[in-house]
Amino acid sequence: MQRPRSSFPNILWIVLEDVSPEFGCYDGPDAVRTPNIDRLAAEGATFTDAYATNPMCSPSRSALATGMYQTTLGAHHQRVHQDEDEPTGPNPLPDGVRVISDRLRDADYRTANLTAFPGSMDLDVVGKLDWNFDYHGEPFDTNAWADLRDASPFFAQISTYEVHRGEYWNSAHERIPEPAEPEDVELPPYLPDHPVVREDFAQYYNTIMAADQTVGQVIDGLEAEGWLEETVVVLMADHGRPMVRDKQHPYDSGLNVPLVIRWPDAYESPPQYESGTVDERLVSTIDVTATTLSVAGVEPPDEMHGRPFYGDGADDPRDYVFGAVDRIAEVPERRRTVRSKRFRYVRNYMPGTPWLPMNRYLQASRDIPWVLRSLDEAGELDAVQAQYLSETKPPEELYDTQEDPHQVDNLADSLDHRELLDEMRRVLDDWERRTDDQGRFPEYPEVVEFYRDRKAATFDELIAERREEWGL
Repeated sequence: MQRPRSSFPNILWIVLEDVSPEFGCYDGPDAVRTPNIDRLAAEGATFTDAYATNPMCSPSRSALATGMYQTTLGAHHQRVHQDEDEPTGPNPLPDGVRVISDRLRDADYRTANLTAFPGSMDLDVVGKLDWNFDYHGEPFDTNAWADLRDASPFFAQISTYEVHRGEYWNSAHERIPEPAEPEDVELPPYLPDHPVVREDFAQYYNTIMAADQTVGQVIDGLEAEGWLEETVVVLMADHGRPMVRDKQHPYDSGLNVPLVIRWPDAYESPPQYESGTVDERLVSTIDVTATTLSVAGVEPPDEMHGRPFYGDGADDPRDYVFGAVDRIAEVPERRRTVRSKRFRYVRNYMPGTPWLPMNRYLQASRDIPWVLRSLDEAGELDAVQAQYLSETKPPEELYDTQEDPHQVDNLADSLDHRELLDEMRRVLDDWERRTDDQGRFPEYPEVVEFYRDRKAATFDELIAERREEWGL
């Protein structure tokens, strides 16, 4: 029996891990082939200027789940409030703030964080939430695809894991008929052209192609169920690629994310949407949250920071998007950034700390930090590459992303850009004030000590082995 069609469409979020807009539909590297994502883009809208609010998993996902900046929620560190032994008190959401699945459940949507699929789909996903706040109860109604068959409408999310380092990353090339090779890689100027760097980037390319296969299986599954033309499909990432000076850093390589939205034929599309087009509006990932509510017929609450970009209640396009970086595991940090269509401004509240926060996890699990140290000791890094091994960083950074897409030429001291610098300072000051940025309050020392001791116990032996391996 065919289920009745709802007045509002189903909505599916496909959230990729740790990936920048480097698909075919974004004119990505030639060695990265993404036919399934490219199909979504050809049939949908591709956003070029979508930005996460943080270049790491848990703060970014905390913001996405609520439509609120993680810095307002006290959810801004990577990580916090997720370990029962952590010496912090509870971190409930502020009054009036709720996760999106709760709001949609109230609107008669069945909600799902999908991890269980029919055998024909053969999917292996993780159901990642990774929220930096306390949530009591069940945020989703189900984790099973089959439970959506009698749901009208549904809101579901699928979190893929291929591009996150670990088991999936290490085996990604085995899934690709023609995997990327080191010689296929296009390197950014802030990393040296070294065999280890090329091998790492080639595997990153392979993980993207593996993730594309997963996306294809999801789309095929929607078609098999007869849901594709009843479902708004939103494909995005939690933050940018997992490379040195990308993930964990407030530049485009850490914050610019893919965003592709496909509207179903069974529902009238909003006036701002046109299939097969490129949308160049500035959007934040928290705007996806607000837009999802709007698409579902739920008015986003006034206190929500996200702004809908589709529908009758769509806001005017943004002039700026904002991001933040705070403690990274055991390494204290505080950086804030604002980006316009052309310029990015970064404020470093802790300029006396290293530019590259070499936390223990990074040192134990990555080869590139050791390549950088080895080449630096040998005097083989150029000036751009060597600057990131500095024990300090500038208090302010300003980049012309049009002329300097990799953001390596800091214009903060340029007299020609003084007026622009002052304007960006004012914009960031206003945002921090308006959103009640909790980063201005230092963490309890016991929390930092807790993470330092925990990471030391886990990684120090591995780091010592790495140091010996690289002769450092």
